[in-house]
Amino acid sequence: MAVSSTISSNPMSFKHGLSLWCPQSSPSLHRTLQSSSSSIGFKTFLRNHVVAASSSSSFANENREYVIVGGGNAAGYAARSFVEHGMADGRLCIVTKEAYAPYERPALTKGYLFPLDKKPARLPGFHTCVGSGGERQTPDWYKEKGIEMLYEDPVTGIDIEKQTATTISGKLLKYGTLIVATGCTATRFPEKIGGNLPGVHYIRDVADADSLISSLEKAHKLVVVGGGYIGMEVAAAAVGWKLDTTIIFPENHLLQRLFTPSLAQKYEEFYQENGVKFIKGASIKNLEAGSDGRVASIKLENGSTIEADTVIIGIGAKPAVSPFERLGLNNSVGGIQVDGQFRTGIPGIFAIGDVAAFPLKMYNRMARVEHVDHARRSAQHCVKSLITAHTSSYDYLPSFYSRVFEYEGSPRKIWWQFFGDNVGETIQVGNFDPKIATFWIDSGKLKGVLLESGSPEEFQLLPELAKSQPFVDKSKLQSASSVEEALEIARTSLQAAV
Repeated sequence: MAVSSTISSNPMSFKHGLSLWCPQSSPSLHRTLQSSSSSIGFKTFLRNHVVAASSSSSFANENREYVIVGGGNAAGYAARSFVEHGMADGRLCIVTKEAYAPYERPALTKGYLFPLDKKPARLPGFHTCVGSGGERQTPDWYKEKGIEMLYEDPVTGIDIEKQTATTISGKLLKYGTLIVATGCTATRFPEKIGGNLPGVHYIRDVADADSLISSLEKAHKLVVVGGGYIGMEVAAAAVGWKLDTTIIFPENHLLQRLFTPSLAQKYEEFYQENGVKFIKGASIKNLEAGSDGRVASIKLENGSTIEADTVIIGIGAKPAVSPFERLGLNNSVGGIQVDGQFRTGIPGIFAIGDVAAFPLKMYNRMARVEHVDHARRSAQHCVKSLITAHTSSYDYLPSFYSRVFEYEGSPRKIWWQFFGDNVGETIQVGNFDPKIATFWIDSGKLKGVLLESGSPEEFQLLPELAKSQPFVDKSKLQSASSVEEALEIARTSLQAAV
C-alpha cells in the first residue's frame, strides 16, 4: 500500500524534511553563518538573529533546534543518534510526562516484578540504551551531552504555524524540528465498572510498577485480566511471589494474535503446572469493591464471581496521539501517518515508535508496531534521515519476543523469539521441553518462525529466514524428528535460495 497522499514535501523545506525556522538545519548555511559570525561567536549570533526574532524570553526551553515529545525508548535511542551525529549539544530538548530519563520499558513486566529477594531490576540499571548493549543514559548523561530534559510536563498541544508546543503546566516550547515519540497509554476499564478501584493496576511506567509491587507485597489472590504479553509476564512473576493467580481472557487460548492453539497449549500447561489457573472465553461484567473500598472480586457476564485482592489489567494499549491529530492519523492501523523516513504530512515534524503508522516495506502494507525493537530502529532511522543525506525507506522486519520465569529458583526459564509474518499454514516441531519451533508457510514460502529455548546461533538464524522467505519442503519439515533438524532443513533452503 502506498503512503497516503497527505504525506507531502514542502518546497520551502530542506530535502530531509527540516523546517526553515532554524538556519542550523542546513549544513551549508550552518558553515556560512559560522564564518560570518565568528567575531561574536556562533551561538551568540544565533541567539541575537534567530531566537530573539521569536521572542525567546517567552519560551521555556533553551535548546530549540530539535525537540522530542515523549520520554520512552524511542526518545532515548533518538537522543543517542543525535549525539552520535554531533547534533545534540545545545540543540536537543526532550519533554516527557515521566520523572525519569528514558528507560527500557519491557523491564517493567519482567525483571522489575521479580520478588524482592530475587534481585529485581531497578533504575538506573535499565536506562536506555542498555537493552541493545549501549551506554547507560542516566540523567547525568543527558546533562553531559548538552541535552535539555523537561520532566513531568507532558505536551498537551502544538501550534503548527508558530512551531510551538504547550505543556500541561503551561510552558511554551519553541522547536525547529519536532519528533513525536509519545508511545502508548494502557487501555483501561471504565470507572463505572470498577476500573479505578484501589488494588486495580495497569502497567505503562515505573510509577505503575511501583504501585503494583506495593500491592503484591500484601496480595493473596491475584487476577490478571488479559492473555497477551502483559498477562503472561505478570502471571509468571506472580508465581515467584507464591500468589494464588488466575488469568482471565475472552479468547480461546493465550496470545491468540500470534500463538497457534497447539503452541498456546504447551505454554498453558506449563503455567498450570506452576499453579496458575485459566478462565478462557470469559467476559467481565464489573469489578466489585469490599468493605474497605478496595477491589475484592470480579463478576463475570455468566454470573460467576472470582475473588481477588489485586487485579492487573493487561488488555492492550492505544497510541498517545490526541494532541497531534492535525498531523494526520491513519484510521486503519491507528497512529500518526508517516513515510519511510518517519516524516508526517507537516514539514519539520516526525513521528517514531508506537505512534507511527508507517509503510511496512517488505509486506507492502501500512503498520503500527508496539515493540521495543521498532522503537529503537525507527528512532535511529528517523534521526539519520533527518541529519544526513540518508534517503532510504525504513525496511523493518517484524519481530516479537518474551522472557518469563527468569528469577532465581524458577522451575524453568522461558524465552522465545518470533520473526516475520504469521500467515499461512503452520508446522510445529518439538515438545516444548527442551524446545519447540513453529514455522508459518504460505504458497511454499517460509514467512515466519518462532523458536522457544533456542541457542544464540539458532536465534540468529530466524531473521535471516524471515527476510529471505525461502521455499521450504513442507514434508521434510513435518517429518523432522527435532527442532535442530527442522532448523537445519530451513537453513539448507536458505542456502539454496542464494
